[in-house]
Amino acid sequence: MSERTRNPGDFEVLDPKTKTRRKVQQPPLYQVLLHNDDYTTMEFVVDVLKAVFHHGEQQALRIMLHVHHNGVGVAGTYPREVAETKAEKAMSMARSAEYPLLVTVEPE
Repeated sequence: MSERTRNPGDFEVLDPKTKTRRKVQQPPLYQVLLHNDDYTTMEFVVDVLKAVFHHGEQQALRIMLHVHHNGVGVAGTYPREVAETKAEKAMSMARSAEYPLLVTVEPE
């Protein structure tokens, strides 16, 4: 067998290993829905929209009126865990104030 010798100027070419980058997918989004009822006050719904969902006064009023006239409205759209947390916080606020406000989460 012959032995291979290398001269200082020689170099060996290696096949580069290709790295495949995975495209990062956005998490699926969920809508937090407020449902109209005959007992929860409009002012309280506006307060919840401002405190939990961080809407301004005008946007909170628009959403509240939409819920009042249509029976249901979107308070916000978030990744699942955030949507569930906000829904629970809104329901907790309502229960503390003794209102039957219903807040649900559904896929967008």
